[in-house]
Amino acid sequence: MVEHIVLIKFSQKTTSEQKEELIRKTLLLKEIIPGILDIQQGINFSNRSQGYEVGLTVRFKDRASLENYGPHPAHQEIVSYLKEIGLEDSIIVDFDIK
Repeated sequence: MVEHIVLIKFSQKTTSEQKEELIRKTLLLKEIIPGILDIQQGINFSNRSQGYEVGLTVRFKDRASLENYGPHPAHQEIVSYLKEIGLEDSIIVDFDIK
């Protein structure tokens, strides 16, 4: 299995409603993209966030599933939406789960 972690920082113009819509859209990917075993996303409440407001974890069946996820049209729609609402920065970490 593979764990995919994303931390997202937005511009100040991004609204709470847009962040909630992002989460709603992202959670639907489990039903659309093959190989996703689990997906979780939420608003960060930590005061140690360094400005990263939304966290995402996706657990994939294997590395091939992760590789298919990136270019998948449903994932690319999320990426476009992120840019549209004011994505400022992101940190991505992928690792094998043993």
